[in-house]
Amino acid sequence: MGRSIKKGPYVDEKLLKKVTKQKQSGDRTAIKTWARSCQIPPEFVGHSFMIHNGKNFITVSVVENMVGHRLGEFSPTRTFRGHGKVVAREVSKT
Repeated sequence: MGRSIKKGPYVDEKLLKKVTKQKQSGDRTAIKTWARSCQIPPEFVGHSFMIHNGKNFITVSVVENMVGHRLGEFSPTRTFRGHGKVVAREVSKT
């Protein structure tokens, strides 16, 4: 279930301030953030973020297709190690 239309999308205020500050200064370094639940507004397009996944930071460059999604969607928290492996068994001839 989504957030109500009356409230609008959730955008972290501190993160938005950092992006506007970067736009005015022209600096394009990656912004470190823990705000995985923050939605991506159009103002974030062209910026890069270092999103924390619980263990380390993953660098993500925001493009137009990402607008409306959450930052956490692009920084997976779980490592897929593969499905069960098939182990060959020896068949004894008796």
